[in-house]
Amino acid sequence: GCKVNQYETNAMAEQFIDNNYKVVDFEELADVYIINTCTVTNMSDRKSRQIIRRAKQINPDSILVATGCYAQTAQEELEQIADIDLIVGNTEKKDIVKIVEKYGDNRDSGRVKISDINKQKEFVDFGSVTYTEKTRAVIKVQDGCNNFCSYCIIPYAKGRVRSRKLESVVKEITEIAANGIKEVVITGIHVASYGIDFDNNTRLIDLLEAIQKIDGIERIRLGSLEPNIITEEFVNRLKKVTKMCDHFHLSLQSGCDETLKRMNRKYTAQAFEKEVNLLRRTFPDVALTTDVIVGFPGETEEEFNETYKYLSKIRFAKLHVFKYSPRKGTVAAKMKNQIDSAVKEKRSHKLIELSNECEIEFLDRYIGKKVKVLFEKQDGKCIKGHTTNYLVVKVKEEKLENQIKEVKIVSRGELELIGEM
Repeated sequence: GCKVNQYETNAMAEQFIDNNYKVVDFEELADVYIINTCTVTNMSDRKSRQIIRRAKQINPDSILVATGCYAQTAQEELEQIADIDLIVGNTEKKDIVKIVEKYGDNRDSGRVKISDINKQKEFVDFGSVTYTEKTRAVIKVQDGCNNFCSYCIIPYAKGRVRSRKLESVVKEITEIAANGIKEVVITGIHVASYGIDFDNNTRLIDLLEAIQKIDGIERIRLGSLEPNIITEEFVNRLKKVTKMCDHFHLSLQSGCDETLKRMNRKYTAQAFEKEVNLLRRTFPDVALTTDVIVGFPGETEEEFNETYKYLSKIRFAKLHVFKYSPRKGTVAAKMKNQIDSAVKEKRSHKLIELSNECEIEFLDRYIGKKVKVLFEKQDGKCIKGHTTNYLVVKVKEEKLENQIKEVKIVSRGELELIGEM
C-alpha cells in the first residue's frame, strides 16, 4: 500500500509491542496476523486476499485481522472469506489491541468492527511512530480527501479531510531528529489539503516552515501533491524553506482536457504546465514525477495521443503509469465506453517506454557534476543513497550510512548514477 498505510502498519505494530507482544516475520508462526489492506486497484484487492489466505495457512488457529482500505470499503466481500476472524475499519486501527484481545476472550463478540468513516471529523493521531526507511522517517500529517475524482475509491475508504495538529507533527519530528534521522517525508492521503479543516488558517506551507526550524533535520521531502497547490505565493514561501528537497510528485493523470473533465480533475493541462514551469524556474535542479492513467473510460486514440504528446513536451523525470482499474462504487465504473484490456496494455507500454527515455535523459544531465548524497544502504563494497531530487547514487565506499557527502558523478548505470568521493 501507500506510505500512509505503511505508517499505520508500523503504528499498529508499536501498539502491540507496548502491550508486551512480540512482532515476528510474516512467515513465522504467530498468534495474531494483521493484514493492512489496500484497495486503490483491483490488483491491490487481489494481493490483499492472497496474503490473507497465506496467513491462515501458516497458523490455522491464529486470529486473522483484515483492516485498511479494502476492509473499509468491501466488508460484505471479506465476510465471505472464512479465514478472516476480524474485519476492522480505518478509524478503529487506534484500538487494534483492545479489539483483538476482546475477540480472543470471546469469539462470539462480533466479527466486524467498522464505523462510518464519513462521520470521522478528527484526525486519528497515533502519537510518535518510529516508521523509518533506513535513514528517513515518514510522517503522516493528514487523512481523507474531499475531491471525489470519478475513478477513485479512496474518499470512501478514508473519509473527509482531517489534519494533524501542527504541534503534534513538530513533536514527533523533534524526537526523530534526536534519534539521528536526517530526512523526513511528509505524507497524507491528500497532503496538499493539510489545514483546510482548521479554524486558524494553518496550511501546509506553515507546517513546512515549522519543520524547517527543527535542529538535526537536514532534509524535508513531500509526498504526492495535487497540482492546484502550486501557486506563486506557495512557491515563493517554499523556496525559503532551505531544507526542502527539490523533488515533487504532482498527480497529472492525463494530458487531455476532455479526459481530465471525465475524471473530475479540477485543472486543465495548460494550468498544470504553468505550475511545472513555475517550479522549474524556482528550483533549477528540480525532479518532477507524476502519475498517469491510461485507458480511462471513453479515452479515444486521439485523446491518448494528446496525452502522449503533452508528456513528451513536459519531460517528467519519471512517469508512474497505471492502467485504469474500475472500482465498484465510483462514477467511472458505471461509465460507458470502457476500454479493452489489450488497448490499455499497449498504451501503458508506450508511456513506460517514454518514461524510461525521459529518466535516462534526466540522469545523464548529472554526469560530471557534483551532488550531495544521503547514504542509506550498503550494496556489497558499494553504498547507495539519494540526492535531494531523489536520484539514486552508488559509490565504492563503505560505512557511510546516514551521512551526507558530496559526490562527483562519473557515469550512469541502468537507472542510477555512479559517483566517486
